[in-house]
Amino acid sequence: MPRAPYHGEFTPERMVFNANLQEFASKVSLICNLETGGKITSEDAYGRIKQLWKDLKASKKSLLDTIDRKGEDA
Repeated sequence: MPRAPYHGEFTPERMVFNANLQEFASKVSLICNLETGGKITSEDAYGRIKQLWKDLKASKKSLLDTIDRKGEDA
């Protein structure tokens, strides 16, 4: 769930990536709170955040890098 409205140059891809970015931030915060509260280990928190980062990078590549390539062709 996006927590703030999107204020950048609008394209559907940018809006989806913005939602993915906000979801990433929310999940990282939750994981950090679980680790701080002793519910998960530091190593587990690191692994979870690392996977979330990989997922976010893949999202950027599929959504935003495609837009950049289209812009270069124009």
